[in-house]
Amino acid sequence: MEANQEKIFEEKLAKGLKIEPKDWMPENYKKQLIRMISQHAHSEIVGMLPEGNWITRAPSLRRKSILLAKVQDEAGHGLYLYSAAETLGIDREELLDQLLTGKAKYSSIFNYPSLNWADIGAIGWLVDGAAIMNQTMLARGSYGPYSRAMIRICKEESFHNRQGYELILSMAKGTKEQKEMAQDALNRWWWPSIMMFGPPDDMSPNSADLVKWRVKLESNDELRQRFIDRTVPQAEFAGLVVPDKDLKWNAERGHYDYGKINWDEFFSVIKGNGPCNIERLNTRQKAHNDGAWVREAAMAYAAKQRKTVAA
Repeated sequence: MEANQEKIFEEKLAKGLKIEPKDWMPENYKKQLIRMISQHAHSEIVGMLPEGNWITRAPSLRRKSILLAKVQDEAGHGLYLYSAAETLGIDREELLDQLLTGKAKYSSIFNYPSLNWADIGAIGWLVDGAAIMNQTMLARGSYGPYSRAMIRICKEESFHNRQGYELILSMAKGTKEQKEMAQDALNRWWWPSIMMFGPPDDMSPNSADLVKWRVKLESNDELRQRFIDRTVPQAEFAGLVVPDKDLKWNAERGHYDYGKINWDEFFSVIKGNGPCNIERLNTRQKAHNDGAWVREAAMAYAAKQRKTVAA
C-alpha cells in the first residue's frame, strides 16, 4: 500500500503538481518541510528586530512610514508561514516554544547588529535581495501551502528590496559622510548576506533531498552565484566597493568569481555565538511574555463567542 502511495507521490512531483496537506507524503518530506518552513517563519519574526530598533530614529516621516510598513509586512510573513507549517500537523505553540527556548534555528543574518541608519538600506538591498532569490524559487516548489504563501511574500519582499537599494543609493550619492556610512554598511553586511543561502552544496546535509522532492529547485551555490552576479553591478552603479579583494568578472564562465567564505563564522553564529544571538532571543522572550495578556484576552473572547453561538 505504501509503495503505491509513494509511486503516486513521485508521479505528482514528476508532473510538477503540488502536494497538498491531505495527500500522502513520505515522513521525511514532511519533517524537512516543517524544519524549513518553521525556520523561515522564525526568521521573519526575528528579522523585525534589527529594523524595528530604528523606527523611532528614522530621519524623516517618509522613511519612518516606509520602515513601519516593512516591519509590519514581516510580521505578516511570519503568520503566513506558521499557518503553512500547521497544515503539516504541527501546532503553532510548539513552533513558538522551539524558537523561544533556543531549540529552533532562524537565519544567521539576523544575529548581526544594525549600527547606523545605512544598515536599514543594506538590510533591504542585500538581506531581502538574497531572500528574494531563494523565495522566488520556493514559490515554484512542490508543497502547495508553502509555495502559495511565497507568492504574496515575494511581491512584498520585492518592495523591501527596492526600498533598501533606493536608501543606499541616496546615501551613496549624498554627502561624504553619508557615502562612508553606506560603504561601511556594505562592508559589514556583504559576507553575512551571501552566507544566507546556506553552506556549500557539498556541506549541506538537506539539499539533496529538498531538490529531489522539488521543494528547492536550485542549489545553495547556484542561488548564491546569481545573487552576486546581480548585486555587484548595483554596488558599482552606486559608487560603492564590494569588500572582496578576489572578486572579478570571469568572461569564460559568464559569472563573477568571488573570494573564500568564512564558513567557520557561519557555523559559529548558527550555534549561538553571533554578536546578537543572546539579545535576539531575550527580546523575543520578553515580547512573548509581555503579550501574554493579549493572548489570554483573545482566548476568553473566543470562548465567550462560542457560548453565544451555542446558545
